[in-house]
Amino acid sequence: MWRGSEPSQMEASPNPLFDLLVLTESQSREEADTIRTAVRQQLQKELMALFNTLLLSFGEVADRKCLELFYVFQTQLALKLLQCLRVTDAPHFYGLPSLERTLRGMAHLTAFPGWSSHSPLTKPLEICVKYLSGLLEVITSFYVERGGNAMSFMGKGVTKSTVLCLLHLSHEMMVQAQSSEWMSLWFLPLGSQGEEHAHTQQGLAWLIPLWVDRDPEVRFTSLGLGSALTTLEAGCVALASSCQNISGGLWGTVVNILLDQSECSMVRREAAFILQNLLVIPMPSVIIKDYTWQGPCVHDEDSGLSLTGKPALQALLYHCHFYEHLSQMVKHCYLGRYTFDLNCSAFHGTSEGNDLNGLDDSFKFWRAPSRTSNQDQDPSSLSTSETTVAASLGSAEFQPLVLCAAPLPEASHDQFVAQVAGQHETASPRPPQDSSLSAPLPRQCVFVTPPLLSAVCSLLDSLLATTPGDTADALRQARLMELLCGIADAALLETRVRELQALLPASPPLEHTQAQVSFLLEYLSSLSRLLQSCLLVDPDLLVQDELLKSLITNVIRVLTIYIKDVLDAELISAFYQTWTHLFNLLATLLRKAGPASLPFITMGLARHWAAVIDTFCTCVGLSATCPPLCTASLQFLSILLTEEAKRHLQDKDKTSLCHSPTLASLLDKTQENQASVERLNEVILQCYEGKSPKDTLRRVAANALLSLLAVSRRAQKLALRASLVDGCIEQMKHIHAQLNLDCLRPGKAALKRKDDGFIKELSIAMQLLRNCLYQNEECKEAALEAHLVPVLHSLWPWLLMDDSMMQVALQLLCVYTANFPSGCSSLCWSSYGQHPAQAAHRGAAGSSLMLCILKLASQVPLENAAVQQMVFMFLSNLALSHDCKGVIQKNNFLQNFLSLTLPKGGNKHLSNLTVLWLKLLLNISFGEDGQQMILRLDGCLDLLTEMSRYKHKSSPYAPLLIFHNICFSPANKPKILANEKIISVLAACLESENQNAQRIGAAALWALIHNYQKAKTTLKNPSIKRRVDEAYSIAKKTFSDSEETPLNTYYLKCLENLVQQLNSS
Repeated sequence: MWRGSEPSQMEASPNPLFDLLVLTESQSREEADTIRTAVRQQLQKELMALFNTLLLSFGEVADRKCLELFYVFQTQLALKLLQCLRVTDAPHFYGLPSLERTLRGMAHLTAFPGWSSHSPLTKPLEICVKYLSGLLEVITSFYVERGGNAMSFMGKGVTKSTVLCLLHLSHEMMVQAQSSEWMSLWFLPLGSQGEEHAHTQQGLAWLIPLWVDRDPEVRFTSLGLGSALTTLEAGCVALASSCQNISGGLWGTVVNILLDQSECSMVRREAAFILQNLLVIPMPSVIIKDYTWQGPCVHDEDSGLSLTGKPALQALLYHCHFYEHLSQMVKHCYLGRYTFDLNCSAFHGTSEGNDLNGLDDSFKFWRAPSRTSNQDQDPSSLSTSETTVAASLGSAEFQPLVLCAAPLPEASHDQFVAQVAGQHETASPRPPQDSSLSAPLPRQCVFVTPPLLSAVCSLLDSLLATTPGDTADALRQARLMELLCGIADAALLETRVRELQALLPASPPLEHTQAQVSFLLEYLSSLSRLLQSCLLVDPDLLVQDELLKSLITNVIRVLTIYIKDVLDAELISAFYQTWTHLFNLLATLLRKAGPASLPFITMGLARHWAAVIDTFCTCVGLSATCPPLCTASLQFLSILLTEEAKRHLQDKDKTSLCHSPTLASLLDKTQENQASVERLNEVILQCYEGKSPKDTLRRVAANALLSLLAVSRRAQKLALRASLVDGCIEQMKHIHAQLNLDCLRPGKAALKRKDDGFIKELSIAMQLLRNCLYQNEECKEAALEAHLVPVLHSLWPWLLMDDSMMQVALQLLCVYTANFPSGCSSLCWSSYGQHPAQAAHRGAAGSSLMLCILKLASQVPLENAAVQQMVFMFLSNLALSHDCKGVIQKNNFLQNFLSLTLPKGGNKHLSNLTVLWLKLLLNISFGEDGQQMILRLDGCLDLLTEMSRYKHKSSPYAPLLIFHNICFSPANKPKILANEKIISVLAACLESENQNAQRIGAAALWALIHNYQKAKTTLKNPSIKRRVDEAYSIAKKTFSDSEETPLNTYYLKCLENLVQQLNSS
């Protein structure tokens, strides 16, 4: 068969198979040989099928060397196909088999991201530009100039393949181009060159006729191309400018396509994406001169009123009953499984059938290229080749919905079709929108699919961002949120996942079930993002008990679906993506509607507790492979525990009728899943300890660990077992050493260099210690053994330089010393020899952290309220320790109390510093040694007497309680009795309107008079005795048997004993 030099040419060529695709000049002259031509065409057909098969097969290769060779093969094939495109049959021959084969091969090839970037001689963008030039030449030669597909005799495969290649090419150019200047390369001159009166216009108007092509896949792909181009602002502006001569413009056209209920879902979905992209660009509320993007423009011919931007958008949506149409779409969503007969698809009837050389596989395996470059894009965003379900499939009773409102007169879709396709619109399988024509409906029912509703949710999300108030009102009026949440069906998803795991012989084809699961997951992701926006704009859209209960129940069921036996990696990735959005939704619910959503969330978690723990462990364990999911799950856990703690504090004094379980009780009191709870603690600890300080996930894990340690005793026990206490203290030592080294470097202020991360790490370590030690004596003992106090003492100079760090350190010390005498005493020890530290930073030998605290409390300026409050709270803990009170006394610290000034003028409220001092003195007064310290202060009792006459919200009876405590010591009674002012104050309490003051006064007087004869004589003063008698009489009448409480009983007992003592001789 081969003659002449052809065999030698093949032997000399490095890529002989590629060379067989393109005819040489000598081969072109021999085309007269019919047999030779037929053989060559068949050979080219088989070669193209081989290359398409290789492209599909090598997509699963994982070996790096093979992948590199495959990438080079892609680019070489791309350049060879470009040559084929330029030497195909002349345009005036309408058979065009070689052109159709070439375009099919291009469609397969360009579906792979990066196909243009592996040529050593040609830059990727240059290859893309050449492809664009050739493909646009096909569009202009065989489609635009001949009135579209309705007037063209060429095969449908040419148009379909060309548009699909352009779609893939747009994504490739976005990746390869450094700027958006390449957008102008997509513009075409419109109008015939022979028309002298017609100006040549640049734009994207060549794309618009493809949107109304008779083939739904052409409409879908061309709208997808419009969606891709409008991801750039330049594309939005260009496409809007190209639609200026069309009634309704770009906005009206795309809205009509979206609301066209006779259109298939995949086409409407792309129209929704275009609208979403148009809404991304900020639009004005009024007309702004020379503004690039005005948004939609609406003109009322009757009133002459013109609107632009947001008002025009609202008018357009109102005019076309946008939200009412969306409600109908949601009500008629089809959630069943999709089954396709590819032999009857739109590709049927092409010259090459449905083999690997056809486009069926290209559409079947097509994935949006943007998924590779945009991580936020759901991996479950699959495209379908058909979304119409035949009436013979058992749903014949469903009919396409009739439009409840006519489309915009200025943007009539039928008029637009007539303008583009002449009188051939009757050939379209889509029924006319004018119901007056009484045209019979075709024998197919167009359903609304979950992918379309996913796009609608994304569109509503953008509308909420653009016009939040109006959109929220419209959603509420149309009850769209209830309808959209009703589509979320966790039971259906669970059933399909079980089918995938079972793989029974009678099960439907695997890819059909996978597609359905993927579509449902995509919808849940889009819905969750919309719901988060609703919560941010107007929480009342979701704060309804029945809606919240149903929604949260479904969300938790989806989160607990067992997917470990699902083998498809892409489906697993889709689950992870959906779980990420669902965790974020639950977290937003707690932030914005915590009181309403918290009970439903905790009940839902308790109902599926074992599966919930497994899900948490799985998600946290994916910190390396899926950081967003790990972050979302940890943030939700942290916020949930925090909200629970807030609710517990709010309801602490309330008798709650609701006994819903809490996460804290589930973590500590359930024994069934103890191993899983321990594993959850372990994976969170591993996530924290296994990440570098600069990793944001480490901070997220730390926050979750902080919340967990604060509420769970079991978590504290496990953390202690995992040496978290020792690890944190060792980390603090390491940070101290690093700060010392930084100080030795000239010109470097250690604490001011926030980018070093030392300060943040120190703060996290101290906070973890604080929560680990909270009400846990075993952990406090471990901290004591690890020399916590000496470490903090060595860090003290740096803590003094940063108020926030000092506050965290004081919080840690407050928790550490609470009800822990050994810890309090450790502050009084000298740090000399306890911990290796430089003398300059440690202070003189024999100094202690207790002295540093007292010095700080004496010098804290008034404007530093947070540190001031924390240091006095800490001292209040230390005041209960005998050792610490000894240091306070030796240091003469209490002398500072006498220098406080009382309010002057009309101000009747004590200062915050005075209140802090009163709380400290109250704690000191609990022991006799402390009472002696107070009594030794000259003028202290008089000052306390004066302070008792002023008001303050926090501890308003602190001076009275101090007197009360002192009265119980026999050694102190003479000093109290000698102070008439104190006796008067205590006696006046009996006439106070406040019951607490009455009880304190009565108890103090009873303690004073008990076993102290001199006090009896003094208190028999008629004035005091009268007050006691009146108070006793009133109390007996007031407190009936039904009102008896321990405090009231104690008050009556005090008065009764006082009366008896004063009446005795």
